[in-house]
Amino acid sequence: MDQDIDDTLSRVGPRLKALRTGNNLTLQELSALSGISLSTLSRLESGQRRPTLEQLLPLARAHGVPLDDLVGAPQTGDPRIHIKPIERHGMTILPLSKDSGGGLQAFKNVLPAGSSRSVPDLQVHEGYEWLYVLKGKLRLCLGEHDIVLPAGEAAEFNTRTPHWFGRADEQAVEFLTLFGPQGERMHVRARPTKKSSTD
Repeated sequence: MDQDIDDTLSRVGPRLKALRTGNNLTLQELSALSGISLSTLSRLESGQRRPTLEQLLPLARAHGVPLDDLVGAPQTGDPRIHIKPIERHGMTILPLSKDSGGGLQAFKNVLPAGSSRSVPDLQVHEGYEWLYVLKGKLRLCLGEHDIVLPAGEAAEFNTRTPHWFGRADEQAVEFLTLFGPQGERMHVRARPTKKSSTD
């Protein structure tokens, strides 16, 4: 894993401990809220264990904060991390890690409020992508599927499948993406949706 991502993950432990103590929660209480074992929580806070997305998602929910508050590299003040926003197709993309030369990369994506009538322009490229919606409703066109993901939902897919992102309505959308050449680096998988009786 890229060194910058390692550095970012190493800062998660102190953030988790500060959130827990700031909320006057014991490890036992947080364990009950998050479903994560007491020993795992202790190792995460002390930095003895690197967090996975499977652990960060329930912890963010338990503390009532967005996921990027736990991993938010831009707010660390680390002089080695310089965010240069990328403007593409009406979307602002904020790199949360340096170019790892083919390794895992993290981004925050912001779609400002506006029309939801964009015509999808599906793209294909090598790699694997995981996304998590922080705010608003994200429209994801993936192959023959046209999906709306509200805040708190995640998806994972092979980027060789034609795909496109956009607003589902006129409200702003913010979402995190992790992109890498290997799908095995991802830890969260979207649950399949149940087919309706009209399908």
